[in-house]
Amino acid sequence: MRKPIMVLTAALIAASACAPGSNNAKPTQKPPSAISTDIAKAGPVTLTVWDQEVLGGQNEQMEKLNAAFHTKYPNVTIKRVSRSFSDLEKTLRLALSGNNPPDVVEANQGYGIMAALVKAGALTSLDPYDTVYGFRKRFPAGVSQLNSVTPDGKTIGSGSLYGVSMTGEAVGIYYNTDKLAELGIQPPVTWGQFEQDLSLAKGKGETPIYFANLEKFPAIHEFGVLLGQTADKTALRNLVFGRSGAWTDPPVVAAAQKLADWAKNGYLPKTANAGKYNDSPAAFAKGDGVFLIGGPWFAADLQKKMGAKVRFMLPPPAAAGGAQPSTLGGPGLPLAITSKSAHPDVAAAYLDFMTTPQAMDVVTQTGGLAAAKPASAEPATPVGRDVFAAYRVAGDKDVLVPYLDYSTTTFLDTLGGALQEIIAGRKTAQEGMRDAQRDYSDFLAKK
Repeated sequence: MRKPIMVLTAALIAASACAPGSNNAKPTQKPPSAISTDIAKAGPVTLTVWDQEVLGGQNEQMEKLNAAFHTKYPNVTIKRVSRSFSDLEKTLRLALSGNNPPDVVEANQGYGIMAALVKAGALTSLDPYDTVYGFRKRFPAGVSQLNSVTPDGKTIGSGSLYGVSMTGEAVGIYYNTDKLAELGIQPPVTWGQFEQDLSLAKGKGETPIYFANLEKFPAIHEFGVLLGQTADKTALRNLVFGRSGAWTDPPVVAAAQKLADWAKNGYLPKTANAGKYNDSPAAFAKGDGVFLIGGPWFAADLQKKMGAKVRFMLPPPAAAGGAQPSTLGGPGLPLAITSKSAHPDVAAAYLDFMTTPQAMDVVTQTGGLAAAKPASAEPATPVGRDVFAAYRVAGDKDVLVPYLDYSTTTFLDTLGGALQEIIAGRKTAQEGMRDAQRDYSDFLAKK
């Protein structure tokens, strides 16, 4: 689930510097011929796994798959540590710098976590294990690309494979069908209709968009959806990957201004910056909000609370039947093997097990969006089918843009903070984007 704040304090920087492979020494890659796939011969093993799959459906998939892995390999005990995304982000670097780090972690893509850990020598390249298990063959090329980093940690989107994702993601719009019926409107088919619906909902005393932004990261989702209406997808991809463009470019500032306008017009709750993101499904299910912007991570909880009264759609185009606008998305947080793991071959077998077609069935059955093709399962609920179809359309139309926080090692904090200030009216769109650009320029200059 995306995407909270990571504060890159001096302590974290120091931890990264003294992480496994300090002085940027890289772990020695094991040749494929030396990899053991006979996990039973490993003897009693406790495999420590850190994940952020804490919401209902996500937690259920991990519990079921971990139990199934233990059934297959009774000699392996999974010690699971589950944390919220923000807690995982804040503690991961320090944990990997210690003497007893976890074996497997969910390491967020981009420069902030995955690339920084690769640079520090804290993650194990999966290339040798890919030769044995064929990880890349399971996923669309774009999924493996975003889970790849050059061994020096300087370039994301290419190089060696460092993680495998269980889930896929596309940010879109959930809507409460009862609320739409009460307002006398249909799901919008154009962006203009969507904004008209926001105005109508506000005028009728409803909260147009439920939004909780205490952790700062959620606003990146809203901002990303708005960027799909103002900016070209290729330009956005180039911006995230540091190839060209600036966060002060007019289309980017226009999206930030629209976010400010939404807040000023009352389309977002006045208390948005004080609400906890993980409370969003409960609040939305109770009727707080007509629409909710988010990704597949909300689907299972919303379905359990609302049944067929909640549905999902991609952000609509400018004109009915027109080109699908871009939106944030791609692979979910990938499972990675830490370089200090005492059981890397067992960890690799775990990654293999968690991304098989049968595992994708479990992801699908628990309301998740499988990153690879399931063996047989299909979504069983209306909102699950909506999410599944939306992800396929986004992939077929090639409109998924990487999460914006991939852009620098500190961008999750910088951009999230800037957007929070814009929403609160403490900074203008131009001022907030200048803050983001300073971070971006400084990072590229030192890269």
